[in-house]
Amino acid sequence: MPLLISICFLACAQNSGPKHYGFKVEEVLPHDETAYTQGLFIHNGFLYESTGQRGASRLQKVDFRQGRVLQKVTLKPQYFGEGACIYKDRIYQLTWQEQTCFVYDAESLQQIGTFSYRGEGWGLTTDGVHLIMSDGSSTLYFRDPETFAVSHTVKVMNGNREVDLLNELEYIEGEVWANVYTTDRIVRIDPATGNVTGIIDLSGLLARQFRTPRTEVLNGIAYDAEHKHIYVTGKYWAKMYRISLVAK
Repeated sequence: MPLLISICFLACAQNSGPKHYGFKVEEVLPHDETAYTQGLFIHNGFLYESTGQRGASRLQKVDFRQGRVLQKVTLKPQYFGEGACIYKDRIYQLTWQEQTCFVYDAESLQQIGTFSYRGEGWGLTTDGVHLIMSDGSSTLYFRDPETFAVSHTVKVMNGNREVDLLNELEYIEGEVWANVYTTDRIVRIDPATGNVTGIIDLSGLLARQFRTPRTEVLNGIAYDAEHKHIYVTGKYWAKMYRISLVAK
């Protein structure tokens, strides 16, 4: 009996780690190749994208089937745009080192306010109650949308190892998905515990013929909740991809 218990314990321990996934491309769409993608989300059938680089940072509404920019707001040159999300009728856009979150009316894209915060801003999403923010560390910050105050934090862990460089975020069916900066990986995170439940390897997603000397890393996850479609892209990528996951 002790031997059987030991075998069961080892098997359960092996099965308790994150699941690993590859991908299948379901659709290839155009993407603004001038966009240093920092934030990405879908709302009412349109793609909204926050871009970075000082002097080129903007928030734009895009017809993503055609790859056509419909509306945009350009940030002043001193600001480096980062993650963005929509909560109710407001869009929130972080900045990298300027410790400023811009708030826009979702319909007009007119700026209606700002919030200040300490540290860097990287990714931003929402669970419908909080704004969830990353800063390049292994910590996720849960913020009040009305005050931007931190209500609580979670440390993202893969087993006993912290997972840092958490970048662009998307809330998908009760999980936080995060790009891991400088890699082709997305981690799926239980927001209640910070535990990594899945690792998605998107190596080779952007075909060689679409790469240029300017092409940078994978970054950008958008979820179409109505159709349950997942879209991903990267910084200065010419394409955006609708993908499905393939268990390894």
